[in-house]
Amino acid sequence: MTSDHAVPDIRGFHAHVYFGPDTLEQARALCEQAAQAFPQLKMGRVHERPVGPHPDWSCQLAFKPELFGSVIPWLALRRGALVVFIHPITNNDLVDHRDRAMWMGAVRPLDLSVLGTGAGSFDL
Repeated sequence: MTSDHAVPDIRGFHAHVYFGPDTLEQARALCEQAAQAFPQLKMGRVHERPVGPHPDWSCQLAFKPELFGSVIPWLALRRGALVVFIHPITNNDLVDHRDRAMWMGAVRPLDLSVLGTGAGSFDL
């Protein structure tokens, strides 16, 4: 049984590749390879500091829902020991990060206090 307001539409996904000084080049290479393998995917900046709710250095990969079935397995097979945090983009940024997230590797503590309950910004 479903209701109209219970399940929001997924407008896209973000996969955040986490890394540190020792894995910077590995993460940069992974993200650049993803952008080459999936031309519709948008690679964000490689942040050499924590940004937003993310506890580690990170690079964002943004993609539309129809790429999920290709991008996620691709990352799973190529990430090595890197942690990847994946969340949908819907109508609630906080819920997307807190309740709808998926992790490859260790679960890391997010700073949820910086997120609102409105729609997150996205560029797909």
